[in-house]
Amino acid sequence: MLIYHVTLTPDDNGAILVACPDLPEVATFGEDGQDALGYAVGAIEEALAARIAHKKDIPLPQKESMGLETVRLSTQTGLKVLLYATMRKLGVTKAELARRMGIARQHADRLLDLNHASRLDALDAAFLALGQEVAISLRSPQAA
Repeated sequence: MLIYHVTLTPDDNGAILVACPDLPEVATFGEDGQDALGYAVGAIEEALAARIAHKKDIPLPQKESMGLETVRLSTQTGLKVLLYATMRKLGVTKAELARRMGIARQHADRLLDLNHASRLDALDAAFLALGQEVAISLRSPQAA
């Protein structure tokens, strides 16, 4: 699971502004801290989807929080972001991924679409086609 750090800043009108140091384009707000963190998830997912669509690098979250709040993305979103980052690192296009997997290009497109619910076995096969293996572990949320 990817965990991004965000800053929460009170605004003059009582709203809480949200920014993400790893993704400068993220800007949203909420009525209170909890509300703002809820909107932060959507804003971060939109920023990541835009970077994928425009073939831009995605910075993975920094490990150090420096006292910042955290936002957890879904496991599926995290896998798709890591798949995209791995493809960029290896210089593999969607067409090449589709060829390696023996699937239609449209199916490879969906593997990187954050709004599409992909099957876990399809994501696993995509990583294997890139010479990577998905490893799953379980931990307490406080350990993150």
